Amino acid sequence: MVTRFRRYAQIADVLVKYGFGIVVSEIFPGIHRFRIPGGSEGRDRRVYERIRLAIEELGPTFVKFGQIASTRQDLLPPPLIEELRKLQDQVRPLPFSEIRPVLLERNRDLAEYFTEIEETPVASASLSQVHRAVLKDGTKVALKIQRPGIEAIIETDLAILQSLAVRIEAVFPESRIYNPKGMVRDFSSQIRKELDFLRDGANADRLALNFRDIPGVRFPKIYWEYSTRHVLVMEFIEGVRVDDTKALAGMGVDSVAIAKHGFDAYLKQIFEDGFFHGDPHPGNLLITRGGELVFLDFGIIGVLRPEKKRLFMKLLEGLVFSDGRLVLTALEGLGVSIREEDKDEVRDEIYVALLDAEGIIIGRFNFGGMVDNLTEILRRYEIRIPVTLMLMLKVIVMVLDIGITLDPKFDFKANVSPFMENLMRKEYMPGKLAGRAAQAFLETADEMYDFPRNVNRMFKNFSTGTIKVEIVENEVQKLQKSLDESSNKILVGLITAALVVGSSVVLLSSNVVLPYWIFYLAILGYAAAVVIGFYALYHTLAYHL
Repeated sequence: MVTRFRRYAQIADVLVKYGFGIVVSEIFPGIHRFRIPGGSEGRDRRVYERIRLAIEELGPTFVKFGQIASTRQDLLPPPLIEELRKLQDQVRPLPFSEIRPVLLERNRDLAEYFTEIEETPVASASLSQVHRAVLKDGTKVALKIQRPGIEAIIETDLAILQSLAVRIEAVFPESRIYNPKGMVRDFSSQIRKELDFLRDGANADRLALNFRDIPGVRFPKIYWEYSTRHVLVMEFIEGVRVDDTKALAGMGVDSVAIAKHGFDAYLKQIFEDGFFHGDPHPGNLLITRGGELVFLDFGIIGVLRPEKKRLFMKLLEGLVFSDGRLVLTALEGLGVSIREEDKDEVRDEIYVALLDAEGIIIGRFNFGGMVDNLTEILRRYEIRIPVTLMLMLKVIVMVLDIGITLDPKFDFKANVSPFMENLMRKEYMPGKLAGRAAQAFLETADEMYDFPRNVNRMFKNFSTGTIKVEIVENEVQKLQKSLDESSNKILVGLITAALVVGSSVVLLSSNVVLPYWIFYLAILGYAAAVVIGFYALYHTLAYHL
Protein backbone atom coordinates (compact mmCIF):
# COMPACT_ATOMS: atom_id res chain seq x y z
CA MET A 1 0.00 0.00 0.00
CA VAL A 2 1.51 3.33 -1.08
CA THR A 3 1.13 6.03 1.55
CA ARG A 4 0.37 9.57 0.47
CA PHE A 5 3.70 10.86 1.78
CA ARG A 6 5.64 8.22 -0.14
CA ARG A 7 3.62 8.91 -3.26
CA TYR A 8 4.41 12.64 -2.98
CA ALA A 9 8.09 11.70 -2.92
CA GLN A 10 7.70 9.48 -6.00
CA ILE A 11 5.95 12.24 -7.93
CA ALA A 12 8.61 14.78 -6.93
CA ASP A 13 11.40 12.40 -7.98
CA VAL A 14 9.83 11.88 -11.43
CA LEU A 15 9.32 15.63 -11.95
CA VAL A 16 12.93 16.34 -11.00
CA LYS A 17 14.10 13.53 -13.27
CA TYR A 18 12.46 15.18 -16.27
CA GLY A 19 13.80 18.65 -15.54
CA PHE A 20 11.01 20.17 -13.45
CA GLY A 21 12.99 20.48 -10.19
CA ILE A 22 12.48 24.26 -10.07
CA VAL A 23 8.72 23.76 -10.28
CA VAL A 24 8.88 21.25 -7.40
CA SER A 25 10.88 23.67 -5.23
CA GLU A 26 8.36 26.45 -5.99
CA ILE A 27 5.36 24.31 -5.10
CA PHE A 28 7.04 22.83 -2.01
CA PRO A 29 9.42 25.51 -0.67
CA GLY A 30 11.98 24.35 1.85
CA ILE A 31 12.56 20.94 0.31
CA HIS A 32 16.33 20.50 0.34
CA ARG A 33 16.61 16.86 -0.57
CA PHE A 34 16.58 17.71 -4.28
CA ARG A 35 20.22 18.51 -4.95
CA ILE A 36 19.73 19.59 -8.56
CA PRO A 37 17.17 21.97 -10.06
CA GLY A 38 16.56 19.70 -13.02
CA GLY A 39 17.17 16.11 -14.03
CA SER A 40 19.33 14.82 -16.84
CA GLU A 41 16.58 12.72 -18.42
CA GLY A 42 15.51 14.12 -21.78
CA ARG A 43 17.40 17.42 -21.57
CA ASP A 44 17.45 17.58 -25.35
CA ARG A 45 13.66 17.07 -25.56
CA ARG A 46 11.00 19.78 -25.77
CA VAL A 47 9.25 20.74 -22.54
CA TYR A 48 5.86 19.32 -23.61
CA GLU A 49 7.44 16.02 -24.57
CA ARG A 50 9.08 15.83 -21.14
CA ILE A 51 5.68 16.48 -19.54
CA ARG A 52 4.24 13.54 -21.47
CA LEU A 53 7.12 11.24 -20.50
CA ALA A 54 6.75 12.22 -16.83
CA ILE A 55 3.02 11.50 -16.96
CA GLU A 56 3.63 8.06 -18.45
CA GLU A 57 6.08 7.22 -15.67
CA LEU A 58 3.73 8.47 -12.93
CA GLY A 59 1.27 5.67 -13.65
CA PRO A 60 -2.37 4.98 -14.54
CA THR A 61 -4.06 7.89 -12.73
CA PHE A 62 -1.83 10.47 -14.35
CA VAL A 63 -2.05 8.80 -17.77
CA LYS A 64 -5.85 8.89 -17.57
CA PHE A 65 -5.69 12.52 -16.43
CA GLY A 66 -3.45 13.37 -19.38
CA GLN A 67 -5.78 11.61 -21.82
CA ILE A 68 -8.82 13.49 -20.55
CA ALA A 69 -6.84 16.76 -20.46
CA SER A 70 -6.00 16.21 -24.14
CA THR A 71 -9.66 16.95 -24.97
CA ARG A 72 -9.44 20.42 -23.37
CA GLN A 73 -8.24 22.30 -26.42
CA ASP A 74 -10.00 25.36 -25.05
CA LEU A 75 -7.63 25.45 -22.06
CA LEU A 76 -4.27 23.98 -23.04
CA PRO A 77 -1.80 25.08 -25.76
CA PRO A 78 -1.87 23.02 -29.00
CA PRO A 79 1.71 21.61 -28.66
CA LEU A 80 0.83 20.18 -25.24
CA ILE A 81 -2.44 18.74 -26.59
CA GLU A 82 -0.48 17.07 -29.38
CA GLU A 83 1.84 15.38 -26.87
CA LEU A 84 -0.97 14.32 -24.51
CA ARG A 85 -2.75 12.60 -27.40
CA LYS A 86 0.25 10.26 -27.66
CA LEU A 87 -0.37 8.84 -24.18
CA GLN A 88 -1.03 5.12 -24.38
CA ASP A 89 -3.27 3.40 -21.86
CA GLN A 90 -1.59 0.01 -22.29
CA VAL A 91 0.43 -1.63 -19.53
CA ARG A 92 1.97 -5.02 -18.93
CA PRO A 93 -0.76 -7.52 -17.92
CA LEU A 94 -0.82 -9.03 -14.45
CA PRO A 95 -0.46 -12.81 -14.04
CA PHE A 96 -3.81 -14.57 -13.83
CA SER A 97 -2.97 -15.69 -10.29
CA GLU A 98 -3.13 -12.02 -9.19
CA ILE A 99 -6.37 -11.35 -11.08
CA ARG A 100 -8.14 -14.52 -9.93
CA PRO A 101 -9.11 -13.22 -6.42
CA VAL A 102 -11.12 -10.41 -8.05
CA LEU A 103 -13.13 -13.02 -9.98
CA LEU A 104 -13.74 -14.96 -6.78
CA GLU A 105 -15.38 -11.98 -5.02
CA ARG A 106 -18.72 -12.97 -6.59
CA ASN A 107 -18.16 -16.40 -8.11
CA ARG A 108 -16.58 -18.51 -5.38
CA ASP A 109 -16.43 -21.59 -7.57
CA LEU A 110 -15.42 -20.56 -11.09
CA ALA A 111 -16.00 -24.07 -12.43
CA GLU A 112 -19.67 -23.70 -11.51
CA TYR A 113 -20.11 -20.91 -14.07
CA PHE A 114 -17.28 -21.26 -16.60
CA THR A 115 -16.00 -24.25 -18.52
CA GLU A 116 -12.93 -22.34 -19.66
CA ILE A 117 -11.06 -19.12 -18.81
CA GLU A 118 -8.03 -18.14 -20.89
CA GLU A 119 -5.26 -17.01 -18.53
CA THR A 120 -3.54 -14.91 -21.21
CA PRO A 121 -5.48 -11.64 -21.59
CA VAL A 122 -6.62 -10.39 -25.01
CA ALA A 123 -6.25 -6.77 -23.88
CA SER A 124 -4.63 -4.95 -20.98
CA ALA A 125 -5.05 -1.38 -19.75
CA SER A 126 -4.22 0.61 -16.64
CA LEU A 127 -7.55 -0.07 -14.90
CA SER A 128 -8.38 -3.56 -16.11
CA GLN A 129 -7.55 -6.46 -18.39
CA VAL A 130 -9.79 -8.62 -20.56
CA HIS A 131 -9.81 -12.44 -20.66
CA ARG A 132 -11.81 -14.75 -22.91
CA ALA A 133 -14.00 -17.36 -21.24
CA VAL A 134 -16.78 -19.84 -22.00
CA LEU A 135 -19.97 -20.15 -19.93
CA LYS A 136 -21.50 -23.49 -18.95
CA ASP A 137 -23.97 -23.28 -21.84
CA GLY A 138 -21.14 -22.77 -24.37
CA THR A 139 -21.52 -19.01 -24.76
CA LYS A 140 -18.25 -17.19 -25.44
CA VAL A 141 -17.81 -14.21 -23.14
CA ALA A 142 -15.23 -11.53 -22.34
CA LEU A 143 -14.29 -10.94 -18.70
CA LYS A 144 -13.31 -7.35 -18.00
CA ILE A 145 -11.50 -7.62 -14.66
CA GLN A 146 -10.40 -4.66 -12.59
CA ARG A 147 -6.78 -4.65 -11.42
CA PRO A 148 -6.62 -5.46 -7.69
CA GLY A 149 -5.87 -2.47 -5.46
CA ILE A 150 -6.25 0.04 -8.28
CA GLU A 151 -9.04 1.96 -6.50
CA ALA A 152 -6.85 2.69 -3.47
CA ILE A 153 -3.99 3.86 -5.71
CA ILE A 154 -6.30 6.13 -7.69
CA GLU A 155 -7.91 7.64 -4.58
CA THR A 156 -4.45 8.44 -3.20
CA ASP A 157 -3.41 10.02 -6.50
CA LEU A 158 -6.65 12.00 -6.74
CA ALA A 159 -6.11 13.49 -3.29
CA ILE A 160 -2.57 14.45 -4.34
CA LEU A 161 -3.77 15.92 -7.64
CA GLN A 162 -6.35 18.03 -5.80
CA SER A 163 -3.78 19.40 -3.37
CA LEU A 164 -1.31 20.03 -6.22
CA ALA A 165 -3.95 21.93 -8.20
CA VAL A 166 -4.70 24.16 -5.21
CA ARG A 167 -1.00 24.74 -4.61
CA ILE A 168 -0.26 25.45 -8.30
CA GLU A 169 -3.01 28.08 -8.49
CA ALA A 170 -1.69 29.71 -5.31
CA VAL A 171 1.99 29.73 -6.37
CA PHE A 172 1.43 30.43 -10.08
CA PRO A 173 -1.64 32.74 -10.35
CA GLU A 174 -1.24 32.88 -14.14
CA SER A 175 -2.10 29.14 -14.23
CA ARG A 176 -5.70 29.91 -13.26
CA ILE A 177 -6.62 30.48 -16.89
CA TYR A 178 -6.08 26.71 -17.32
CA ASN A 179 -8.41 26.02 -14.36
CA PRO A 180 -6.31 23.27 -12.68
CA LYS A 181 -8.80 22.75 -9.83
CA GLY A 182 -11.71 22.44 -12.26
CA MET A 183 -9.85 19.98 -14.47
CA VAL A 184 -8.95 17.79 -11.47
CA ARG A 185 -12.54 17.94 -10.21
CA ASP A 186 -13.96 16.87 -13.59
CA PHE A 187 -11.34 14.15 -13.93
CA SER A 188 -12.03 12.78 -10.43
CA SER A 189 -15.72 12.44 -11.25
CA GLN A 190 -14.97 10.72 -14.57
CA ILE A 191 -12.42 8.17 -13.36
CA ARG A 192 -14.57 7.16 -10.37
CA LYS A 193 -17.36 6.39 -12.84
CA GLU A 194 -14.96 4.31 -14.93
CA LEU A 195 -14.05 2.25 -11.86
CA ASP A 196 -17.68 1.14 -11.49
CA PHE A 197 -18.08 -1.64 -14.07
CA LEU A 198 -21.80 -1.96 -13.30
CA ARG A 199 -22.23 1.57 -14.64
CA ASP A 200 -20.19 0.52 -17.68
CA GLY A 201 -22.61 -2.36 -18.32
CA ALA A 202 -25.68 -0.16 -17.77
CA ASN A 203 -24.33 2.28 -20.37
CA ALA A 204 -23.96 -0.58 -22.86
CA ASP A 205 -27.54 -1.71 -22.23
CA ARG A 206 -28.92 1.81 -22.70
CA LEU A 207 -27.07 2.27 -25.99
CA ALA A 208 -28.28 -1.14 -27.17
CA LEU A 209 -31.86 -0.11 -26.29
CA ASN A 210 -31.50 3.12 -28.29
CA PHE A 211 -30.34 1.11 -31.34
CA ARG A 212 -32.73 -1.81 -31.01
CA ASP A 213 -34.40 -0.96 -34.34
CA ILE A 214 -31.23 0.06 -36.21
CA PRO A 215 -29.65 -2.77 -38.25
CA GLY A 216 -25.90 -3.07 -38.59
CA VAL A 217 -25.02 -1.64 -35.14
CA ARG A 218 -24.28 -3.98 -32.26
CA PHE A 219 -23.45 -3.75 -28.56
CA PRO A 220 -22.25 -6.73 -26.48
CA LYS A 221 -24.85 -8.34 -24.25
CA ILE A 222 -24.13 -7.97 -20.53
CA TYR A 223 -24.49 -11.05 -18.31
CA TRP A 224 -25.60 -9.40 -15.10
CA GLU A 225 -25.87 -12.60 -13.08
CA TYR A 226 -22.06 -12.97 -13.19
CA SER A 227 -21.06 -9.28 -13.10
CA THR A 228 -19.93 -7.16 -10.14
CA ARG A 229 -18.57 -3.67 -9.62
CA HIS A 230 -15.08 -5.04 -10.39
CA VAL A 231 -15.89 -7.71 -13.01
CA LEU A 232 -18.00 -7.22 -16.12
CA VAL A 233 -19.05 -10.35 -18.04
CA MET A 234 -20.15 -9.57 -21.58
CA GLU A 235 -20.69 -11.23 -24.92
CA PHE A 236 -17.47 -11.87 -26.84
CA ILE A 237 -17.81 -10.62 -30.41
CA GLU A 238 -15.24 -11.49 -33.06
CA GLY A 239 -14.21 -8.63 -35.30
CA VAL A 240 -11.40 -6.48 -36.64
CA ARG A 241 -10.52 -2.88 -35.80
CA VAL A 242 -12.52 -0.37 -37.77
CA ASP A 243 -9.36 1.25 -39.17
CA ASP A 244 -7.86 -2.03 -40.45
CA THR A 245 -8.75 -1.41 -44.10
CA LYS A 246 -6.76 -4.43 -45.39
CA ALA A 247 -8.60 -6.85 -43.09
CA LEU A 248 -11.95 -5.28 -44.04
CA ALA A 249 -11.16 -5.71 -47.72
CA GLY A 250 -10.17 -9.33 -47.06
CA MET A 251 -13.57 -9.95 -45.42
CA GLY A 252 -15.36 -8.32 -48.36
CA VAL A 253 -16.72 -5.48 -46.22
CA ASP A 254 -17.53 -2.17 -47.93
CA SER A 255 -15.38 0.44 -46.13
CA VAL A 256 -17.26 3.36 -47.69
CA ALA A 257 -20.60 2.05 -46.35
CA ILE A 258 -19.05 1.47 -42.91
CA ALA A 259 -17.76 5.07 -42.83
CA LYS A 260 -21.24 6.50 -43.46
CA HIS A 261 -22.97 3.99 -41.17
CA GLY A 262 -20.63 4.73 -38.26
CA PHE A 263 -20.87 8.49 -38.74
CA ASP A 264 -24.68 8.33 -38.79
CA ALA A 265 -24.65 6.15 -35.66
CA TYR A 266 -22.75 8.79 -33.71
CA LEU A 267 -24.94 11.64 -34.99
CA LYS A 268 -27.98 9.70 -33.77
CA GLN A 269 -26.40 9.09 -30.36
CA ILE A 270 -25.52 12.75 -29.83
CA PHE A 271 -28.36 14.71 -31.40
CA GLU A 272 -31.31 12.31 -31.20
CA ASP A 273 -30.66 10.24 -28.08
CA GLY A 274 -28.52 12.69 -26.09
CA PHE A 275 -26.51 9.70 -24.82
CA PHE A 276 -23.30 8.96 -26.68
CA HIS A 277 -20.23 6.74 -26.62
CA GLY A 278 -17.41 9.08 -25.61
CA ASP A 279 -14.28 7.11 -26.54
CA PRO A 280 -14.41 6.24 -30.27
CA HIS A 281 -10.78 5.36 -30.82
CA PRO A 282 -10.36 2.51 -33.37
CA GLY A 283 -9.67 -0.11 -30.68
CA ASN A 284 -13.18 0.39 -29.30
CA LEU A 285 -14.91 -0.06 -32.67
CA LEU A 286 -14.94 -3.45 -34.38
CA ILE A 287 -16.36 -4.70 -37.67
CA THR A 288 -17.72 -8.26 -37.90
CA ARG A 289 -17.59 -10.47 -40.99
CA GLY A 290 -21.22 -9.59 -41.57
CA GLY A 291 -20.34 -5.87 -41.72
CA GLU A 292 -21.83 -4.99 -38.31
CA LEU A 293 -20.34 -2.09 -36.35
CA VAL A 294 -19.59 -3.19 -32.77
CA PHE A 295 -19.06 -0.72 -29.92
CA LEU A 296 -16.82 -1.56 -26.94
CA ASP A 297 -15.81 0.11 -23.65
CA PHE A 298 -18.55 2.28 -22.20
CA GLY A 299 -16.68 3.95 -19.34
CA ILE A 300 -16.78 7.41 -20.95
CA ILE A 301 -20.30 8.50 -21.86
CA GLY A 302 -21.67 11.90 -22.83
CA VAL A 303 -25.14 12.81 -21.58
CA LEU A 304 -27.22 15.71 -22.90
CA ARG A 305 -30.50 16.89 -21.39
CA PRO A 306 -33.16 17.80 -24.00
CA GLU A 307 -32.58 21.56 -23.72
CA LYS A 308 -28.79 21.09 -24.01
CA LYS A 309 -29.27 18.76 -26.95
CA ARG A 310 -31.18 21.48 -28.83
CA LEU A 311 -28.39 23.99 -28.13
CA PHE A 312 -25.74 21.51 -29.31
CA MET A 313 -27.81 21.02 -32.44
CA LYS A 314 -27.92 24.79 -33.03
CA LEU A 315 -24.17 24.98 -32.48
CA LEU A 316 -23.48 22.27 -35.06
CA GLU A 317 -25.89 23.95 -37.46
CA GLY A 318 -23.99 27.22 -37.05
CA LEU A 319 -20.64 25.49 -37.60
CA VAL A 320 -21.79 23.57 -40.67
CA PHE A 321 -23.61 26.45 -42.35
CA SER A 322 -21.06 29.14 -41.35
CA ASP A 323 -23.50 31.10 -39.19
CA GLY A 324 -21.33 32.89 -36.61
CA ARG A 325 -24.34 34.51 -34.94
CA LEU A 326 -25.93 31.11 -34.33
CA VAL A 327 -22.63 29.75 -32.97
CA LEU A 328 -22.38 32.56 -30.41
CA THR A 329 -26.06 32.28 -29.47
CA ALA A 330 -25.69 28.53 -28.86
CA LEU A 331 -22.49 29.00 -26.83
CA GLU A 332 -24.11 31.64 -24.63
CA GLY A 333 -27.14 29.38 -24.17
CA LEU A 334 -24.75 26.66 -22.97
CA GLY A 335 -23.47 29.01 -20.26
CA VAL A 336 -20.30 30.13 -22.05
CA SER A 337 -19.39 33.58 -20.74
CA ILE A 338 -17.76 36.03 -23.14
CA ARG A 339 -16.57 39.40 -21.86
CA GLU A 340 -18.61 42.27 -23.33
CA GLU A 341 -15.49 44.07 -24.55
CA ASP A 342 -14.37 40.93 -26.43
CA LYS A 343 -17.63 39.99 -28.11
CA ASP A 344 -17.11 41.85 -31.39
CA GLU A 345 -13.58 40.52 -31.83
CA VAL A 346 -14.63 36.97 -30.93
CA ARG A 347 -17.53 37.17 -33.39
CA ASP A 348 -15.18 38.37 -36.15
CA GLU A 349 -12.60 35.62 -35.46
CA ILE A 350 -15.26 32.90 -35.37
CA TYR A 351 -16.61 34.14 -38.70
CA VAL A 352 -13.12 33.96 -40.24
CA ALA A 353 -12.65 30.44 -38.80
CA LEU A 354 -15.94 29.37 -40.39
CA LEU A 355 -14.87 30.81 -43.75
CA ASP A 356 -11.49 29.08 -43.52
CA ALA A 357 -13.25 25.75 -42.93
CA GLU A 358 -14.87 26.02 -46.36
CA GLY A 359 -11.37 25.92 -47.85
CA ILE A 360 -10.22 26.77 -51.33
CA ILE A 361 -11.49 23.51 -52.85
CA ILE A 362 -15.28 23.36 -52.94
CA GLY A 363 -16.68 20.32 -51.15
CA ARG A 364 -13.63 19.84 -48.86
CA PHE A 365 -15.18 21.22 -45.68
CA ASN A 366 -12.49 20.98 -42.97
CA PHE A 367 -14.45 20.38 -39.76
CA GLY A 368 -11.43 19.21 -37.75
CA GLY A 369 -9.43 22.31 -38.69
CA MET A 370 -12.40 24.51 -37.82
CA VAL A 371 -12.71 22.93 -34.35
CA ASP A 372 -8.99 23.52 -33.80
CA ASN A 373 -9.35 27.17 -34.83
CA LEU A 374 -12.47 27.63 -32.73
CA THR A 375 -10.91 26.18 -29.57
CA GLU A 376 -7.77 28.28 -30.15
CA ILE A 377 -9.98 31.40 -30.24
CA LEU A 378 -11.72 30.37 -27.03
CA ARG A 379 -8.40 29.64 -25.33
CA ARG A 380 -6.87 32.96 -26.43
CA TYR A 381 -9.80 34.93 -25.01
CA GLU A 382 -9.83 32.77 -21.83
CA ILE A 383 -13.36 31.53 -22.57
CA ARG A 384 -14.23 28.34 -20.68
CA ILE A 385 -16.70 25.93 -22.21
CA PRO A 386 -18.54 22.90 -20.74
CA VAL A 387 -16.72 19.58 -20.59
CA THR A 388 -19.56 17.81 -22.43
CA LEU A 389 -19.26 20.25 -25.34
CA MET A 390 -15.54 19.52 -25.71
CA LEU A 391 -16.29 15.79 -25.48
CA MET A 392 -18.89 16.10 -28.25
CA LEU A 393 -16.51 18.00 -30.53
CA LYS A 394 -13.72 15.50 -29.81
CA VAL A 395 -16.00 12.57 -30.63
CA ILE A 396 -17.14 14.08 -33.94
CA VAL A 397 -13.54 14.84 -34.97
CA MET A 398 -12.36 11.33 -34.05
CA VAL A 399 -15.25 9.70 -35.93
CA LEU A 400 -14.56 11.97 -38.90
CA ASP A 401 -10.90 10.88 -38.90
CA ILE A 402 -12.00 7.23 -38.94
CA GLY A 403 -14.46 8.02 -41.75
CA ILE A 404 -11.68 9.55 -43.87
CA THR A 405 -9.44 6.52 -43.17
CA LEU A 406 -12.19 4.23 -44.48
CA ASP A 407 -13.24 6.54 -47.31
CA PRO A 408 -10.66 9.17 -48.39
CA LYS A 409 -13.46 11.00 -50.24
CA PHE A 410 -15.66 11.16 -47.13
CA ASP A 411 -17.41 14.55 -47.15
CA PHE A 412 -18.39 15.78 -43.69
CA LYS A 413 -20.80 18.46 -44.87
CA ALA A 414 -22.52 16.25 -47.42
CA ASN A 415 -23.12 13.58 -44.77
CA VAL A 416 -24.17 15.81 -41.88
CA SER A 417 -26.42 18.28 -43.75
CA PRO A 418 -29.33 15.87 -44.56
CA PHE A 419 -29.25 14.55 -40.98
CA MET A 420 -29.39 18.07 -39.51
CA GLU A 421 -32.18 19.18 -41.84
CA ASN A 422 -34.27 16.12 -40.95
CA LEU A 423 -33.62 16.64 -37.25
CA MET A 424 -34.58 20.32 -37.41
CA ARG A 425 -37.86 19.41 -39.10
CA LYS A 426 -38.64 16.97 -36.27
CA GLU A 427 -37.69 19.46 -33.56
CA TYR A 428 -39.92 22.21 -34.94
CA MET A 429 -43.03 20.15 -35.52
CA PRO A 430 -46.10 21.90 -34.03
CA GLY A 431 -46.59 19.19 -31.40
CA LYS A 432 -43.05 19.50 -30.08
CA LEU A 433 -43.17 23.30 -30.09
CA ALA A 434 -46.43 23.28 -28.14
CA GLY A 435 -45.00 20.81 -25.63
CA ARG A 436 -41.88 22.93 -25.07
CA ALA A 437 -43.98 26.09 -24.76
CA ALA A 438 -46.15 24.43 -22.10
CA GLN A 439 -43.06 23.21 -20.25
CA ALA A 440 -41.49 26.69 -20.36
CA PHE A 441 -44.72 28.20 -18.98
CA LEU A 442 -44.85 25.70 -16.11
CA GLU A 443 -41.17 26.26 -15.27
CA THR A 444 -41.73 30.04 -15.20
CA ALA A 445 -44.76 29.58 -12.95
CA ASP A 446 -42.75 27.37 -10.58
CA GLU A 447 -39.95 29.94 -10.43
CA MET A 448 -42.42 32.72 -9.63
CA TYR A 449 -44.02 30.56 -6.92
CA ASP A 450 -40.61 29.86 -5.35
CA PHE A 451 -39.38 33.46 -5.60
CA PRO A 452 -40.68 34.69 -2.17
CA ARG A 453 -39.28 31.58 -0.44
CA ASN A 454 -35.88 32.06 -2.08
CA VAL A 455 -35.76 35.74 -1.10
CA ASN A 456 -36.68 34.82 2.47
CA ARG A 457 -33.92 32.18 2.55
CA MET A 458 -31.41 34.71 1.21
CA PHE A 459 -32.23 37.25 3.95
CA LYS A 460 -31.98 34.53 6.59
CA ASN A 461 -28.52 33.62 5.31
CA PHE A 462 -27.52 37.28 5.44
CA SER A 463 -28.77 37.65 9.02
CA THR A 464 -26.96 34.52 10.25
CA GLY A 465 -23.75 35.35 8.41
CA THR A 466 -23.75 32.04 6.47
CA ILE A 467 -23.72 33.60 3.03
CA LYS A 468 -20.45 34.11 1.18
CA VAL A 469 -20.13 36.72 -1.53
CA GLU A 470 -17.24 36.63 -3.99
CA ILE A 471 -17.22 39.56 -6.39
CA VAL A 472 -15.50 39.24 -9.75
CA GLU A 473 -15.67 42.00 -12.36
CA ASN A 474 -17.20 39.94 -15.16
CA GLU A 475 -19.66 38.37 -12.71
CA VAL A 476 -20.80 41.87 -11.65
CA GLN A 477 -21.35 42.75 -15.30
CA LYS A 478 -23.46 39.62 -15.79
CA LEU A 479 -25.45 40.44 -12.62
CA GLN A 480 -26.02 44.00 -13.80
CA LYS A 481 -27.19 42.76 -17.19
CA SER A 482 -29.52 40.24 -15.54
CA LEU A 483 -30.97 42.88 -13.22
CA ASP A 484 -31.49 45.27 -16.14
CA GLU A 485 -33.33 42.58 -18.10
CA SER A 486 -35.45 41.66 -15.06
CA SER A 487 -36.35 45.28 -14.31
CA ASN A 488 -37.35 45.82 -17.94
CA LYS A 489 -39.62 42.78 -17.81
CA ILE A 490 -41.19 43.99 -14.55
CA LEU A 491 -41.72 47.44 -16.08
CA VAL A 492 -43.45 45.91 -19.14
CA GLY A 493 -45.64 43.86 -16.83
CA LEU A 494 -46.61 46.89 -14.73
CA ILE A 495 -47.43 48.95 -17.84
CA THR A 496 -49.57 46.13 -19.24
CA ALA A 497 -51.39 45.70 -15.92
CA ALA A 498 -51.96 49.45 -15.60
CA LEU A 499 -53.43 49.64 -19.11
CA VAL A 500 -55.78 46.72 -18.42
CA VAL A 501 -56.91 48.06 -15.02
CA GLY A 502 -57.27 51.67 -16.22
CA SER A 503 -59.19 50.70 -19.34
CA SER A 504 -61.48 48.42 -17.30
CA VAL A 505 -62.29 51.21 -14.84
CA VAL A 506 -63.21 53.57 -17.69
CA LEU A 507 -65.35 51.04 -19.56
CA LEU A 508 -67.19 49.99 -16.39
CA SER A 509 -67.95 53.59 -15.32
CA SER A 510 -71.63 53.52 -16.30
CA ASN A 511 -72.67 56.16 -13.68
CA VAL A 512 -70.26 58.82 -14.90
CA VAL A 513 -70.78 60.80 -18.08
CA LEU A 514 -67.48 60.90 -19.99
CA PRO A 515 -66.57 62.19 -23.46
CA TYR A 516 -66.95 59.51 -26.16
CA TRP A 517 -63.25 59.70 -27.05
CA ILE A 518 -62.36 58.48 -23.56
CA PHE A 519 -64.01 55.13 -24.35
CA TYR A 520 -62.03 54.83 -27.60
CA LEU A 521 -58.91 55.60 -25.62
CA ALA A 522 -59.78 52.80 -23.17
CA ILE A 523 -60.27 50.33 -26.04
CA LEU A 524 -56.92 51.44 -27.47
CA GLY A 525 -55.39 50.78 -24.05
CA TYR A 526 -56.78 47.24 -24.09
CA ALA A 527 -55.32 46.67 -27.58
CA ALA A 528 -51.94 48.02 -26.51
CA ALA A 529 -51.97 45.73 -23.47
CA VAL A 530 -52.70 42.70 -25.67
CA VAL A 531 -49.89 43.59 -28.11
CA ILE A 532 -47.38 44.19 -25.30
CA GLY A 533 -48.46 41.02 -23.53
CA PHE A 534 -48.04 38.85 -26.62
CA TYR A 535 -44.69 40.48 -27.39
CA ALA A 536 -43.41 39.77 -23.85
CA LEU A 537 -44.77 36.20 -23.95
CA TYR A 538 -43.09 35.58 -27.32
CA HIS A 539 -39.69 36.72 -26.06
CA THR A 540 -40.02 34.69 -22.86
CA LEU A 541 -40.89 31.51 -24.76
CA ALA A 542 -38.22 32.15 -27.40
CA TYR A 543 -35.61 32.41 -24.63
CA HIS A 544 -36.68 29.10 -23.10
CA LEU A 545 -37.04 27.33 -26.44
